[in-house]
Amino acid sequence: MTPASGANAPFDPPAQGEPYLLTPGPLTTSAEVKTAMLKDWGSWDGDFRAMTAELRRHLLAIAGDSEGYYDCVPLQGSGTFAVEAMLGSFLPRDGKALVLVNGAYGQRIVQTLGYLGRACWMIDKGDYLPPRGAEVAAALDADPAISHVVLVHCETSSGILNPLQEIAEVVAAKGRKLLIDSMSAFGALDLNPEEVPYTAMVSSANKCIEGVPGFGFVIARKTEIEAAKGRSHSLSLDIHDQWAVMEKTGQWRYTPPTHAVAAFLQALKQHEAEGGVAGRSARYAANRDTLVAGMRALGFETLLQDDWLSPIIVTFFNPAHPKFDFKRFYDLLKARGFIIYPGKLTVVDSFRIGCIGHLDSAIMQQLVDAVSEVLKEMGVDDAAPPSAAMNERAKLVA
Repeated sequence: MTPASGANAPFDPPAQGEPYLLTPGPLTTSAEVKTAMLKDWGSWDGDFRAMTAELRRHLLAIAGDSEGYYDCVPLQGSGTFAVEAMLGSFLPRDGKALVLVNGAYGQRIVQTLGYLGRACWMIDKGDYLPPRGAEVAAALDADPAISHVVLVHCETSSGILNPLQEIAEVVAAKGRKLLIDSMSAFGALDLNPEEVPYTAMVSSANKCIEGVPGFGFVIARKTEIEAAKGRSHSLSLDIHDQWAVMEKTGQWRYTPPTHAVAAFLQALKQHEAEGGVAGRSARYAANRDTLVAGMRALGFETLLQDDWLSPIIVTFFNPAHPKFDFKRFYDLLKARGFIIYPGKLTVVDSFRIGCIGHLDSAIMQQLVDAVSEVLKEMGVDDAAPPSAAMNERAKLVA
């Protein structure tokens, strides 16, 4: 796949022998993004305040808030910091959340709410089944105390793309509020608040925009940000206070990740040049299709069937072959310049391969070729999974 004219630089091998990161973030970044971090910035200086303002404007444009009802608040820290900030700022202390869980990141939301002392109920679909609108509607009807629904847009522990539109419409129809963890989806999958009604969503710099780690950001209705005054359990994670200071001074409350912001602005330029969300989504989908076709040709099976495969990350079952050892598989791929992700499933052994980052389908084919070489080196002549894994997958269509 060749980038469109004016899009990201050619997808050359990373500099200085760096491996490709086939993970859901941190991920492989372009040379231009890395170069943007070679200058120091004063955190209170007018130039950096202008950078912060540009970052906020650009993210709102990506979100598609043409009516000006939403605002963007960046926040220092990892994506989990941003998720906790969203929960602590927008879920009242006497509110109750319905958390839709089908993987590790939904479980982390439940764990976070426990730390915050917020009441919650959970629909747990296991490792990979999607929550559906009808069961969400039934849960909301059964418990009028539920004020908010929390959903992970793309659950990267399995790679499943959850039915966001379906869920959002039910939540809105029932008069509840929707909080979205779009950590690994925003920037590559549509999340227009004029089409998908939500109260707030969070994402991170080092995901589909292809920046580097250092901060997350929330996009939320301005009325909800204003209503969050004094609600947060944490000084550092107070979305309202961060927003109020930025609105008044243009500055971050505490030391900002200046180099990560500079890198992110370059990544935003490349995102726009590639065609925005549509262009980024198309490249990631091509990456996924090349990966899945190649791995299936080698005998691997995906956890999910095609209807639920996201263009973000794909989970594959470990082969049943007695000579397959994941650690050796990982190390041999790393030696060939590819870093993949271990699995997070609780029932069967698996591994994950990300489709996002500064990569194209030609690089994904190189990965498939490397996997073929590694299997031969390991003496694995059959990549089929154990029967238990296929039995688990059969539940998807039961």
